[in-house]
Amino acid sequence: MRAADIQSELTQVLVTEEQIHAKLEEIAARVSADYAGKDLLLVGVLKGAVMVMADFARALPGPMMMDWMAVSSYGAGTRSSGVVQIRKDLDTDLHDKHVLIVEDIIDSGLTLSWLLENFASRGASSIEVFALLRKPDAAKVEVNCKYVGFDIPNEFVVGYGLDYAERYRNLRDVAVLAPHVYS
Repeated sequence: MRAADIQSELTQVLVTEEQIHAKLEEIAARVSADYAGKDLLLVGVLKGAVMVMADFARALPGPMMMDWMAVSSYGAGTRSSGVVQIRKDLDTDLHDKHVLIVEDIIDSGLTLSWLLENFASRGASSIEVFALLRKPDAAKVEVNCKYVGFDIPNEFVVGYGLDYAERYRNLRDVAVLAPHVYS
């Protein structure tokens, strides 16, 4: 789905599909160099990171493994409850693995901070984070993110895996959702 198809539901496109793919190639080259000769495990956080994970993994030139985790700190609301629940745990033992968490977006940072602590307790050799998008103005905790695609304003965004009520994930760009859609 293209932004032009749903123009009345968006206020602006923040990052285009072309910009996303160029950034994924750039970060994949850095990750490839940083993890040369290491046992790299990409961990995608469901559901939002699906698009990022798929395209990023294809951009990586070397071998790696992939796994998925689903966590929730929102319940049925739109604000984090602060309590993280594991909805789907990893299938891979993290012991002695070099883990790169792949995120679509860092908002408050609360869930990611919890994930970093959880993974550290599982014996990973190293844990780093790649987030395609980061909202610096929304941060409630500081999270060390080694690889960041784009810093964006604290707006409600959809597309490229990000949703509102399970819609808009297939939008190829990242765009600001018009307030009339969710108010």
